[in-house]
Amino acid sequence: MKVGLALGSGGVRGFAHLGVLKVLEAHRIPIDYLSGSSMGSVIAAVYASGIELKYLIRLAKHLDRSLFVDYTFPKMGLIRGEKIYEMIRLLTKDQMLEELLIPTRIVATDLLQGEPYVFSTGPAALAVRASIAIPGIFEPVELDGRLLVDGGVIERVPAGVVHEMGADMVIGVDVSHTTTPKQVRNIYEVILQTIDIMESQIFQYRFRRDDVFIRPDVGQYSPLSFHNIEDIIRAGEVAALQVIETIVDRLERDSAPPLETFRVKDHDGLE
Repeated sequence: MKVGLALGSGGVRGFAHLGVLKVLEAHRIPIDYLSGSSMGSVIAAVYASGIELKYLIRLAKHLDRSLFVDYTFPKMGLIRGEKIYEMIRLLTKDQMLEELLIPTRIVATDLLQGEPYVFSTGPAALAVRASIAIPGIFEPVELDGRLLVDGGVIERVPAGVVHEMGADMVIGVDVSHTTTPKQVRNIYEVILQTIDIMESQIFQYRFRRDDVFIRPDVGQYSPLSFHNIEDIIRAGEVAALQVIETIVDRLERDSAPPLETFRVKDHDGLE
């Protein structure tokens, strides 16, 4: 059985993906395919590049916003995005998507056509930069006549992408799901809350019944806050542990040898 992991959008809450990966690694769940939208694209591409998970977790806990925020005079976004592009380029070792250790697809949104744009080849850092371009916050990426923005606008958890890659079982991780009312205190949170509402209306129509979904309890954290990273990662672990038996059972059931069929013989031992 081929396993696909689809990591969803959610800003800083996306660090819960690291907790999920920690549990999957601990239970030796193979990841044959990866896809990601927005923050999920960052984790997917960097993880697939071969950096050990323990180092990613350490980096996340000590990440400073100044490392990737470069404000610009607003034209199509408040943040230029060059700093974060360089950071992702370094973390992915400047690899092409087709060079990553795990086959990976990155999802952005084509703002002009109103449809998903799936990166399967080309620089991993460029694909991620497009996928995280939250409208109004990050400047969009212009590519081949397209204007690309955040993948979460149209594919909050890109489970369908890993199905198309060949996955038999898809594990989707949704870090945007919340029933907790959130305070909206600034322009960034206005934009992110608007996108969250929009995504939630699309989300429920995207999935197959046999997909396994993990929904870390991170709705109480702002998608822009870097003060609760350890708690967010831990929430990913807790949520993954709640479904790990289901995942293991399905894998073991699929890998079990088929029952041998015998012909019935008569009393003389003849068939």
